[in-house]
Amino acid sequence: MHDWDLLIHNVHLATMEHGYGELRDAAIAVRHGRIAWFGPGADVPASAMTIGAALIDGDGCWLTPGLIDCHTHIVHAGNRSDEFEARLNGASYEDISRAGGGIASTVRATRAASEAELLRQSLPRVLALLAEGVTTVEIKSGYGLELETEAKMLRVARAIGEQLPVSVCTSFLGAHALPPEYAGRPDDYTDLVCSQMLPAIAGAGLADAVDAFCERIGFTPAQTQRVFAAAQALGLPVKLHAEQLSDQGGAALVASLGGLSADHLEFLSDDGVAAMARHGTVAVLLPGAYYFLRETQPPPVAALRAAGVPMAVATDCNPGTSPMTSLLLAMNMACTLWRLTPQEALAGATIHAARALGLQHDRGSLAVGKRADFALWRIARPADLLYAIGLNPCAGVVHGGVWRMPVVSLPD
Repeated sequence: MHDWDLLIHNVHLATMEHGYGELRDAAIAVRHGRIAWFGPGADVPASAMTIGAALIDGDGCWLTPGLIDCHTHIVHAGNRSDEFEARLNGASYEDISRAGGGIASTVRATRAASEAELLRQSLPRVLALLAEGVTTVEIKSGYGLELETEAKMLRVARAIGEQLPVSVCTSFLGAHALPPEYAGRPDDYTDLVCSQMLPAIAGAGLADAVDAFCERIGFTPAQTQRVFAAAQALGLPVKLHAEQLSDQGGAALVASLGGLSADHLEFLSDDGVAAMARHGTVAVLLPGAYYFLRETQPPPVAALRAAGVPMAVATDCNPGTSPMTSLLLAMNMACTLWRLTPQEALAGATIHAARALGLQHDRGSLAVGKRADFALWRIARPADLLYAIGLNPCAGVVHGGVWRMPVVSLPD
């Protein structure tokens, strides 16, 4: 018991096992980057308070698992504030698209950016998440739509995890949109994704999972299934942008293939809910895009809850529909816009977000043996994290057993 590397005492724990899993007046110990013990503060041996472990007084703060942002497009070049302004001045989406805007604008900027420049633009967005207690972030490609740039985006995502104190999970999203050079030839582009891009990305070890956008303006269920078959043949798990704008049956498709998650889900049907419940697929809710696009069709939260489908919450950070770098705000939006309870929303950014990445056995809750990723909060009760808008009460972070203050500087 004395062979600990770190001991945080005088804290209240929200383990996120069985609701909040509250344990007041507690302590938690770390060894070799893993949780070695936690329990009542009175049970800490007196010797452990003076010998061996680095000792941190939690000053009566609350300690939760490190937050997990399980759906982002945070690596990209440029922004689309001009389109935001144009829409508010009366331009339609079609007007913007005809002028070369939309995703095509981000694709052009990302293709043109060097790897170093892409990293330079992406790091501040990740730092904003880290300041709010995020310790794991998922990053998708999807703004290259050809092998060279897709690989470049994923290399930058890996570099972020090497340069900053955050764990990065990558998703290959080659089937995000149709590139201009394949206009009118979606099946040909799907062939390219399956036969050339996916094998190269997998062979280089750049992707932890494969994603797609199954939608009338994206890829059909049949094309999506081809991409997923190619991914699974390469040993990569799958997840899906599904039912954001219409019901294409994508959630049921990805669930039937044992997919990790179906994300967005505003137009999810009862059959889709049942399929996700049957196969254990996580529903990733993305209130930022709903808010930014001023949508009016909410995801069927009550049906998901009744069916026992785990609900994760993420920022969906992207330049076109959710330019948000605050997971705390995303959790508040999930509560205020869609009536998640505070406990559900916090679980959505911890234990269920871990499950959406296939990492539930390693992180997302406080349990002995799990990775020592924690966030320390100067709050009176866990619901305070979901209640306040624009307040960041993060007082410290532990990532892989290493203590840091919440604000991280850019690497030299």
